[in-house]
Amino acid sequence: MAKWPLILLTLCAATAPAQSFSSANRPMPTVTGTDRQIQTWQERAKRAPLDYKGYDELGVAYLQKARETGDISYYDLAEQTLKRALELAPPDFRSADPQVHMALVYMGEHRFSDAIALAQKAIGSGAGNLAAFALEGDAYTDMGEYDEAIAAYNTMQSLGQNTTSPLSLAYMHDSRVAYLAFLHGDSAQSIRLMKSAIAAALQINVPRENLAWLYFEAGERYFQSGDLEDAYLSYQAGIAADPNHYRSLAGLAKVRAAQGRFEESIQLYQRSIAVIPFPVYVAELGDVYKKVGRTSEAQQQYDLVEYIGHLGKLNQVLANRELALFYVDHDMKLTEALELARKEFEVRHDIYTWDTLAWVLYRNGRIQESGAAIGKVPALRTNDPLIQFHAGMIYHRLGMNAIAETLLDSALKTNPHFHVFYADTARHTLEELGELKTRDQRSVDAQ
Repeated sequence: MAKWPLILLTLCAATAPAQSFSSANRPMPTVTGTDRQIQTWQERAKRAPLDYKGYDELGVAYLQKARETGDISYYDLAEQTLKRALELAPPDFRSADPQVHMALVYMGEHRFSDAIALAQKAIGSGAGNLAAFALEGDAYTDMGEYDEAIAAYNTMQSLGQNTTSPLSLAYMHDSRVAYLAFLHGDSAQSIRLMKSAIAAALQINVPRENLAWLYFEAGERYFQSGDLEDAYLSYQAGIAADPNHYRSLAGLAKVRAAQGRFEESIQLYQRSIAVIPFPVYVAELGDVYKKVGRTSEAQQQYDLVEYIGHLGKLNQVLANRELALFYVDHDMKLTEALELARKEFEVRHDIYTWDTLAWVLYRNGRIQESGAAIGKVPALRTNDPLIQFHAGMIYHRLGMNAIAETLLDSALKTNPHFHVFYADTARHTLEELGELKTRDQRSVDAQ
């Protein structure tokens, strides 16, 4: 759950399955504000090849373009450009900006420790760069070091009260703390903070993709709490901010699937993956196809997920968690899924990595290890019905049926439509547990 991820998973239309990337579905390329910024800073770099700031600004523009399009070539360009900026920057506080921006590159590569080291180097320069504290907190969040993340964000807020506008500070701070509030079980506070961040972002005119991301995050909190109407409105707002925001399109698709409006869901997922074929959404489209009995089309999507996950070395690193869950959720390559989950665990120990590892162990039949892993998750009381479902199923297999019943019931009460298949599984398992409890009670009464 990286807070500000660079989307690096992308496909070439010439090599990917044709049905997913038809010219009819793919948005027509347009010249954006980010494109114009790239051109401006490219021209400046040519005119002033020893000016570190020009290279730094160009690197930032490339990073923004990577974020907007998912095109890995922009990510590579950002890295090379920022390397040049760091080579040219004076060894004093002026190096802080390119250091922070290069740390963003490291975040994109899941090099979280390296990102922290570079952010802390920028902090140590005395430049007062608030983004360095924000990035330090983001990296700690991805690593599951939540206390350290809170400390970094608190420092950012304290310093920012004297160095930046209240709106800019709210935008930087509230969206990040909102995620931590959600992880700690306070969904209502998380939503309030997201609204605050959105209000600030609207007034300071952040890039449209960044605004769309905030709306998407708010939509996720609403969906996880079972509020489909507000989730839908939030995702719609994300699309209004950025019509090509693939995450918001997929969010709308998820809501429509939860409402049983499967044809609309399919169309929205198709629009999403025509922008960026993000593996999670490709798999979700396959699941909706499967739900409505279109098995051959479902299999095409499942094949595409594997294709994406094995495109290149970096993609394999970035997709570890998603691919591991995809394999076990579709009962395939269980051993490989466990290898992927363990690789992910080598670089971060956040709640979602613990959850992934526990679920993959469960699906591999390693129930005791699964129970030990899932035991790391409830401490934060994260109100995510899918996590609750995983934990409930694991505790059921461990014979801890009272805990299992509580967790599965909570998942369904939080969002009765949390997953296109697993919501039904949770209901059926609860029925079985209820029948088992009734039989046990009858046995006690008969004695």
